[in-house]
Formats: sequence, structure tokens, C-alpha cells
Amino acid sequence: MGAAEFEARGVVVDETGLARDTNWWGAFVIGLSGTVLIIGLIGYALLYLGGLAIVLFAVLTAAGVFLCFCLAEMAAAWPERSGGLPSYAFETFKPLGKRVADHLGGLSSWGYWLGWFTVAPINSYLAAIYFNDLFSIEYGGAFGPIHEKFGAEIGISTFITALVFLLVMFVPCWLGIRLGATFATILGIGTIIPLVLLVILPIFDLGQFSWGNLDGFGLPAGVDGGFQYIVGWAFIYTWTVLAMEAAACYIGECREPARDAKIALTAEGLFGLFVYLALPIMVLGVLGYSGITGLGTEDAPFIGDASALFNGYVDAIFGTSTFWEWFIGLALIVALLLSVLNAVMGASRGLYQNAQDGIIPRAFGWTNKHRAPSFAMLFSLVFSIGVLCLGSPLQIYVFSNMGYLFAVAISLVGYGIFRATRNDLERPLVMPAWLGPLGLAVGVAFLLLWGIGGYFAADYAVGTGYRWLYWIGLILLALYFPLNWWRKMEERADKQLESQKAV
Repeated sequence: MGAAEFEARGVVVDETGLARDTNWWGAFVIGLSGTVLIIGLIGYALLYLGGLAIVLFAVLTAAGVFLCFCLAEMAAAWPERSGGLPSYAFETFKPLGKRVADHLGGLSSWGYWLGWFTVAPINSYLAAIYFNDLFSIEYGGAFGPIHEKFGAEIGISTFITALVFLLVMFVPCWLGIRLGATFATILGIGTIIPLVLLVILPIFDLGQFSWGNLDGFGLPAGVDGGFQYIVGWAFIYTWTVLAMEAAACYIGECREPARDAKIALTAEGLFGLFVYLALPIMVLGVLGYSGITGLGTEDAPFIGDASALFNGYVDAIFGTSTFWEWFIGLALIVALLLSVLNAVMGASRGLYQNAQDGIIPRAFGWTNKHRAPSFAMLFSLVFSIGVLCLGSPLQIYVFSNMGYLFAVAISLVGYGIFRATRNDLERPLVMPAWLGPLGLAVGVAFLLLWGIGGYFAADYAVGTGYRWLYWIGLILLALYFPLNWWRKMEERADKQLESQKAV
């Protein structure tokens, strides 16, 4: 679809940019992919932290809501920018100089991509496991791990199903924001209803819920929760509980971005707060810690699997039922596929904006005839397939979050600088003045959590002997610099060509 066809429909588009072909609802439903990431975390969190998991959910999710409010203001200030959270760093750090703005904007977008693109292989892998289990699909055979300390064995049937999910979800991404938002609406409705239903199910049998099961919001008996334990788990949480910000990725493609930003991000933040607080309270209140650990067997102990957790939760309320088994299985698959959709669409838009800003290679700024960032999305797809071959979601969490949490921290620090130095900038949405210094403080706190919690996180997410994943994350983040060098070489070559033409 060419620019003329978009313009015939009244869609704003320029010759090189993305189409403004959605609204706040499109941004909201695609952004739900961040909220559904609770599926992968809740079982592990309740198993290893007990009632304290709810305290961490409350504190860190509140920070996520605060982040959404800050992003709403930045989106209103720069409505033309695509890519959401990381793309604003390029603007907010300008008072510190162009070089600082370029590099922090570039590192932020690259780190954000590292954090979000991995959601696609992780959640397609989990969806494949649930799908194959539900429909009894098994081809036999397996491959991996890459090394005894890196990756895990992955079944051929799981890999093939996950690959199909990745490729199918890529199609609406490729066909533009309008179809992507339509597809996300279908998946989003199929996600919202089950999530809300899971929260309110105990109403049907109030006798199954007990506040005593929350253990006073403390750690399980016998768990020694020192400083390393808490900051390590807090780091793991941030890969999930802050992801409500995903809606911001699409504000630059909304027809009325300044208006749509505050609606989409406020709705996303508040719905996320509801789900991230209510769901763990209900699950732990019904099952109790002993009920959660009892979901496994002596030969196959419970390790945090979402399907086992939610089936056990529903069984405790209604008894064993084939209907609920299928309901839980299909709901998990739909929710996970929604997050796969955003992982390809959202993270790619940050790279696209970086290329438009002249920071990374021009190829990332290419768009197809549907006005979607073609090269950036293909780049995400190829690396998603590569990461899928690892077959170890927990290892991926650690090095992936070294990029994501860095991007979030930089965004909040940048917001604080923006409010302190450019508060006179005209914008239709201005948050209370105290949000500026608070954003700076929260951003610095997240930088400390990134540096300290990231180092210890592998001990609890994966096991002892895996702290090298922290360094892998830093190395991957540093790969931004070769990309920036490549762009400088492109511009240098252009200048040389122009000089030769002039001669």
C-alpha cells in the first residue's frame, strides 16, 4: 500500500515514516502483552517468595504505573516519535549535549530491543508446550543444549510448534499497524476476559479463600531472604511488572497521539496494577504455600509452571474438570501469543526510530509498503528463531533484562532531566512538578538494581554457577557501539560521494 492509498483513507503518512493508522485502543490492546507476562512469573514468584511475592508485586508494579504516567507526558511532548520508552531518551538528554543524547538514546533503544525481542521466542516456546500438551502432539526427538551450562534440551515437536507460532504472529506485524491492532484486539479480548475471570473465580466459593494463606506477606518458612535474595528477585520481577509501558511503542502511530497517549497509558497502568496485585493474592489465598508446593510430585516437583499453577487453582475452587483444563490451556496460549505479537512489533519500532535519528544503520529505518518497519522486524524475527533454539527461558530472562531494565532506568532519569531543564516545552499534558525529581530518583534506583540485582539474579532464576549471564547481558548491550560506528561509516561514505560529485 503506497502513501497515496493511505492518504486517500485520511491516514497521515510521509514518504519514509510509519502510518498513523490506529488509536488509543490499538495501543492499549497491543500493550496488554506486557501485562500478560505475569503468566511466566507468578508461579516462580509465589514458590520462592511466598507472601513476600505480593509485596514485591505491589511496590514494583506501582513503579510501573508511575512509569506509564511519565511516558504519557513524554509521548504528548513528542507525539511524532515511534518506539515508545527508549525513543524519548534521545530528546530528554539533549540538554547534556548531542553526543550524550545520541549514545544514551541509542543504548536505550538497543537495550529495549534486547529486553523485548526475547519475549517472542520465550513465549512462543511456552505456548508451544501448552498447545502440544493440550492437543497431545509429539513428534519425538530433541536437540540441545548448546553447552552443559548454556541452553537446554528442546523437543522437536515443541520447536516446530513454536516456530509456526512465531511465523504466524509475524504476518500481522508485517501487514501494518492497522491489521496488527485488529489482530491484537482479538487476542486482547481473549486475554482480558480470562485474566479477570481468574481473579474473580474465588467469589464462586468464598470458603476456598483464606487471608491466612498469605503468611503475613512474609517469606516461606525455612527461606533465608537476605539482601542478595531480595534484589536478585526484584531484578527478575522488573522484566515483567514494568512491561505495561509497551503501549507507548505505538503512540507515534495513533491518529491523535497527544490525546491517545494519556488514555492508553493510564488504562494500561491501572489494568496492570489490578492484575499484578489481585491475581497473586487470589492464587496464594486459595492454594496457600503448601498447596502450591503440592502441585508437583516427588518425581516431578512443581517448579513454577503457569499451567500447573492455574489448573491447580481452578481445581481447588471447582474440582477437577476437563472444561477448566481446556479453558486454562487455551487462555494461556492466546495470552502468550499476544505478547509474541508485540515483541516483534514494539521492539522493532525503537530500532526504526533510532535509524531515523541517525544513530544506527539506515537499514533499520526501512519500511515496507504497509508502512511497517520491515528490516527491523525481520531482524527481530531472525534473532527470535536463534534464541528459540536455546530452549531455556530462565537463562534468557537474565541477559535479556540487562538490556530492558537499563532502558527503563535511562528513560526515567531522562524524564527527570527533561522536567528540570525543558519544562517550558509546549505540550498538551503536563504532570505534577514533583513527578520530575521522583522520576530521577526511581531511575537511579533502577540503575542500582540493574547493576547489583542483575549480578545476583542468575543464582535464583537459573541456579548457582550462572552469574556469567550478567556479563553476557552487558556484552550484548555494548553491541550498540558497532552499530553506531556502522552508521557513522555510512554517513562518511555519503560525504565522500558528495565531494566526488562536486569535483
